[in-house]
Amino acid sequence: MARLGRSFAYLWSSTALSNLADGVLKIGTPLLAVSMTRSPTLVSLVAAATTLPWLLLALHAGAIADRADRRRVMVRANLVRAVILAGVTLLAVLGLLNLWLLLAAVLLAGVSEVFADLSAQSVLPMTVPHDALTRANGRVSSAQMIGNDFVGAPVAGLLVATLPAVVFGAPALLYAAAGLLLLGMRGAYRPPGGTGTTTKGEGTGDEAEARRPMRADIAEALRFLWSHRVLRGLAVTAGLLNLANSAYFAVFVLWAVGDGSEIGLEPAGYGLMATAFAAGAVFGSLLADRAAGLFGEFRTLAGCWLVSSLLLLVPVIVPSPWTLYPTAVLWGVIGAGGNVLVISTRQRLIPAKLLGRVNSAYRLVGMGGMPLGAAAGGVVAEFAGLGAVLVGATGVCLVGVGLMRRALSDQISGPLTSEAALSDMSGSR
Repeated sequence: MARLGRSFAYLWSSTALSNLADGVLKIGTPLLAVSMTRSPTLVSLVAAATTLPWLLLALHAGAIADRADRRRVMVRANLVRAVILAGVTLLAVLGLLNLWLLLAAVLLAGVSEVFADLSAQSVLPMTVPHDALTRANGRVSSAQMIGNDFVGAPVAGLLVATLPAVVFGAPALLYAAAGLLLLGMRGAYRPPGGTGTTTKGEGTGDEAEARRPMRADIAEALRFLWSHRVLRGLAVTAGLLNLANSAYFAVFVLWAVGDGSEIGLEPAGYGLMATAFAAGAVFGSLLADRAAGLFGEFRTLAGCWLVSSLLLLVPVIVPSPWTLYPTAVLWGVIGAGGNVLVISTRQRLIPAKLLGRVNSAYRLVGMGGMPLGAAAGGVVAEFAGLGAVLVGATGVCLVGVGLMRRALSDQISGPLTSEAALSDMSGSR
């Protein structure tokens, strides 16, 4: 890590703490919801509230990331999350927590997450050399998985059963610490030539561009994304996969947890499943660079998305803890490896001054359907059963992978690298 620099070390440490907080909330909040209701529709609202801010705010958050100091945006977003969750902790201690307050807390924390995450992905290329991006993203992704699932998930399972208020209190402290750690990063992290950022002595030479409205920045990002064949294909595929996976996992807790469930896990066992996922994800994150070198980035990514989609059928066909845990490990290995590759590809293909905005446009397409998928999963499960949602979501994932292979067939079948894709699309810029 030392070779990646001191600023990266602070960024990595902050990422580890904030994702530990994310892990406690990601597992703890649906388990709390299940303790309040067994309605698939109501339980799915937790997942919908978590991802709804991406649909509503991604484009504006990306534009801000290209106008402001990205590190400062991350600091403020983490501190805001800490304050919100501290207030919810107090309500829980007083015995005032209910499902609707839970949903409000998740929604507000998700708003801050949008700003923090978009700025984090945009600030990383400013902290490490360009040729170290995949390695750095692998380190960051492993920290995310360890925090989200390897540690945060089992802790959440225990807290729900013993101290529900700490499901919010612990993340509040962790987000505060994550924000303070970022202050150790030296230097300015305002994008070069970013719009709306001109100050005396460091202007862009185009004052009209510097003063242009935010909607013009957003429109420029959308045009860039849609005109870039590779990024457009990846974004559309990611959108279908995330929509389907949101429907799947919004109700999967009902399939897996409780006496009446198909798998019959206790809350702590559900947390253990997420830990198994994280154990695989750590390896997947660190092996992504080597796999891409052996097979090519696009071919490896297509293979990851195909296999991870097929694995969704395993808990449906064989609903047992003995098959769920090894499947979760494979989900982690393959999912994390694919995630590292697609993030690194975006960071190489998007110019630095557009990185925040185009990343936000990509994630709007890629993640904007997640709240809709989660809500749809709950409604369909209410009328057609949980199994119908799980199998249907798998089918949508396979359709998405098929569309990707068709749209990017030359990249997947040939030796084309991300840099070659950049050259191929240079005319569209």
